[in-house]
Amino acid sequence: MLQTILFDLDGTLVHFEFDDFLKAYLGAISSKVAQLVDARVFVAQLLASTEEMVKSLDPTRTNQDVFADHFFSGLGRTEDELAPVLDAFYDEDFPRLRDALGVEPHPLARPMLEGLINRGYEVVIATNPVFPANAIEERMRWGGLDGLPYRHVTSYETSHFCKPNTEYYAEILDVVGRSPHECMMVGNDTCEDLVAGDLGITTYLVEDYVLDRGPCGRIPDRRGRFEDLARFLDSLESVGA
Repeated sequence: MLQTILFDLDGTLVHFEFDDFLKAYLGAISSKVAQLVDARVFVAQLLASTEEMVKSLDPTRTNQDVFADHFFSGLGRTEDELAPVLDAFYDEDFPRLRDALGVEPHPLARPMLEGLINRGYEVVIATNPVFPANAIEERMRWGGLDGLPYRHVTSYETSHFCKPNTEYYAEILDVVGRSPHECMMVGNDTCEDLVAGDLGITTYLVEDYVLDRGPCGRIPDRRGRFEDLARFLDSLESVGA
């Protein structure tokens, strides 16, 4: 019986084009550190260290650990030098990206999640944990999704794996104490989100901002636009009914 529903964040619950977000994000964060590191060097190292996180399958190291070791050594800068500037960016500058991107909450998103929670379902925000928690929480605010009693929210401080590795989903199952057949993964990425199906998790592809990864992509169990998703989830009976 379905007990827990996992939701991707960007392009699924919070509606924007990922490429637009990435361009704005990289431009803003590289400008913030420009007095310390050349912008092009910084962006190249940021992307390389993010890829290092994605490739890591070491269960003893958090994504934050993997990123920090690769990032600061690659730039030839200490964490003490750069961390205060990066912390200030996420506190002060990152929230401004919402206006730059024109992000507004989808009117169905919060009521959909509240309805699930009120009917006894556990809700997990299963966003790729390549960002610190404060950046994830900020994007949840963009979607009007803050303040709900989520069962779990993945971030790079606590996660040990990234999408599209199945270990990422296995770790979530372990954290929430559920088996695959008790869960559903909802997302817009045919690879990163639908790979959850390899473990036996039911998958739903949201097609509004779909990202098709080609050979890595999987076929979803269900698919539809966000309005279709909301109708489907609203039709689910209460847990235990």
